Amino acid sequence: MTQTIELQNDITYSIKEASSVITPLSPINIFAARHPWAGLEDRTFEDVARWFQKVQNVDLYPNKSLLFAAIENGEIKQEYIEERLSVWLSNDNRPLNKEMLREYAESILFNRTHKVNLTEQDLQQLRRSLENVALNNQQDDDVILSTRIEQYSGQAYLDKLNAQMIKWSKLYLDDNQSGWAIHKDGKGFYKNWKRLAHLDPALSKAERRKIKMLPSTSIETIESCLDKLGISEAQVQSYLEIHLLALPGWAGMMLWKDERLNLLTDYLAIRLALEWTLMSEHALEQQHTEQDISQVRTWFETGILTLENWFALSQGEREDYIAFAHQFDRITQHKLLLEAWEDTYEAQLQSEIQSHIHHEDDKSFVEAQLAFCIDTRSEPFRRQLEMEGPFETIGIAGFFGLPIEKCELGHQHTHNALPVMNKPQHNIYEYEDAHQSNHYVEKKKSVSSIFYTFKKMKQNVLPSLLLPELTGSWLSVQTIARSFMPKRTGDLVNRFNKNLMNKPDTKLSIDYAPNRFGDLSIGFTKQEQLTYAREALKLMDLTEDFAPLVVICGHGSHSANNPYAASLDCGACGGSASGFNAKVLATLCNLPEVREGLKSNHIIIPEETVFVAAQHSTTTDQLEWLYVPQLSNQAERALEKLKSALPKAGHEANRLRLKDIPGMEHSNEQSTTKAEQLASDWSEIRPEWGLARNATFVIGKRTLTEQSQLNGRAFLHNYDWTKDHDGEILNTILSGPATVAQWINLQYYASTVAPYYYGSGNKITQTVTSGIGVMQGNGSDLLTGLPWQSVMKADGEYYHAPIRLLVVIQAPNDYIRKLLKENTALNTKVKNDWLLLSSIDENGEWHKW
Repeated sequence: MTQTIELQNDITYSIKEASSVITPLSPINIFAARHPWAGLEDRTFEDVARWFQKVQNVDLYPNKSLLFAAIENGEIKQEYIEERLSVWLSNDNRPLNKEMLREYAESILFNRTHKVNLTEQDLQQLRRSLENVALNNQQDDDVILSTRIEQYSGQAYLDKLNAQMIKWSKLYLDDNQSGWAIHKDGKGFYKNWKRLAHLDPALSKAERRKIKMLPSTSIETIESCLDKLGISEAQVQSYLEIHLLALPGWAGMMLWKDERLNLLTDYLAIRLALEWTLMSEHALEQQHTEQDISQVRTWFETGILTLENWFALSQGEREDYIAFAHQFDRITQHKLLLEAWEDTYEAQLQSEIQSHIHHEDDKSFVEAQLAFCIDTRSEPFRRQLEMEGPFETIGIAGFFGLPIEKCELGHQHTHNALPVMNKPQHNIYEYEDAHQSNHYVEKKKSVSSIFYTFKKMKQNVLPSLLLPELTGSWLSVQTIARSFMPKRTGDLVNRFNKNLMNKPDTKLSIDYAPNRFGDLSIGFTKQEQLTYAREALKLMDLTEDFAPLVVICGHGSHSANNPYAASLDCGACGGSASGFNAKVLATLCNLPEVREGLKSNHIIIPEETVFVAAQHSTTTDQLEWLYVPQLSNQAERALEKLKSALPKAGHEANRLRLKDIPGMEHSNEQSTTKAEQLASDWSEIRPEWGLARNATFVIGKRTLTEQSQLNGRAFLHNYDWTKDHDGEILNTILSGPATVAQWINLQYYASTVAPYYYGSGNKITQTVTSGIGVMQGNGSDLLTGLPWQSVMKADGEYYHAPIRLLVVIQAPNDYIRKLLKENTALNTKVKNDWLLLSSIDENGEWHKW
């Protein structure tokens, strides 16, 4: 009995360790950017890439067509390829001519190879010449049993296993989308599956009998199946990892639903049970390994060796040539080209920043300061605003350091309004003044109930037959209007909703109160109000020289008929637009008691300074005013000046952004009008590019980048090292916002280099399933990343440049050394190539770490 418990504990531990190869996948309506390899950063990027290539045949480096296109476009400069290659070659100690090795490598990297046709007689001679030569053929032992049997027999056992898992996962996780779903009786995924699977007509009678004989608990089933499949104790964790990676989307959703791993344990138990059920009777055959001559053929294709030269070599020389070709494999080639791509971008960024740095002495009086999210889409709009008047913009993470759960007026559900890696600590809700009630909540509930009824009728079998008769005429008119007049229809609907609903001015539950219905306290204590306001001001480096008007700008987006709408709102906060957070912070900073408390922290806000809140629409580059309290005379003048500058700034930002969207390059329409049309068009696959082409995270004073053309590729966070003597602010920025930016960067990277494994393929063929995500067709993995249209312009033409995030810090070298010593997580990311780090010291010199 004791031995059984120990074994089950070992399996539980193995499941926990194995879960690091996948990431939790949230439902698509609260889409959050995820670092697909967050649990693997203790290994180098190259090691993880080699492992994925071996166990899943997935490339983590950009493919050859992407890399060669980047070379042709000038995004990868030849000089940086040669530099990277020189460093790599310097580590090779084989007794081969170095110039010949360089010529061989450059022929491949610069695509100067030519096809060589070998006759069958030539091939036979080559094979005979290799009989006593050590080749680098590798057995794929690190794969699951069903894959090995499939490889040797040619029968698609893995496809059958995956199809079963997709079917049962869809049914169990269904979020009220399907008319017939599994009746969940609280017994968990495994027990519900076992109760029904032995009735599945897709399985044979023998297979269904085996399912009936399975143990009653998931842990016992895993233990039993591992034993029957012949998996040794040393192989268990690796075996479970590969099973999780077979369908990382469905497995990731199980992990998100239950972080205690009970659901993931059930999922693995069902997979192993099905694998044993479907395949245990098939004996594992011995694989016949044929000599691989591809490593020899590449020498012929570069023109350095001929067949005659090869036969003249000794056995030792042949082994050296083959060993070098094996080491300079596809992953090594693509690694060098990716690093040269990153070097090219960094050199261009360095030149742009260093040639445009200016100093505070150049700045005249500022009438309005606008704090935007670090989101890359804010950068071009900020630059245009600064060109239009005496305005200063500031970069800070868009949740403004407020760990809150929000509940907007008229909404029945709360939403976490902070990055998904953090947990909320306070509940803040909107409420209307009792003296100004216009029955907004009642009207909101009535509209919501109509849509809910329509949805339920559509999703249930019998009511759906009646639905076309009831709504067909109205939906036909709507379809025609939205198809041929999307902008006008969108404007009409928006005006109708605004006039009908007429949302009143609202207040926020800022003050602390106990929460009888949840774990989170409502509002903040007086000390918490002061603390959050102080920390936000310090993070945005706004502790002195306040303008009369300070605008806290959240951001959100707008699009029609878009399953990925949440991904355009905020890549970090699970699709939560951050205007609500902006309103909370502006309200805090206007409280007299908070301002009085800030004085003791040497933050003195002038009486004429007023904080207001707005929301930046990243789809149309317009500001929506959310909270404008009583203004001072100076603040009112500043606001009028700002409002008059916004249309031109928005027009220019839209013009620059839209020229990169396919079909918009030669549009003669007014740019803001065109942007609004894209946002309202329900057939539009690219209402905006989102954060595509993100490449760098710059931490420093605004004067560092204010005059630089960064092309919407930079996350910008304000920071002044002279006010951060202990490095605490810098460490906070790197542990929070910079880590979020890295997750976003690697989400886009993965969706570009492996679009059908880590992305979500083509939008046109996607199916929203179970109310939680998308699949390709009706039988794929639950897709985890961004659609093809979010990263590519067309077939073979990329838009997003898949390079790893470059963090640039404006601080002395001593700060960076101290940071890397104390922040072990950051040090690991840099050391293992998950993140690139450079700095600009106090003299303006650029350093690469």
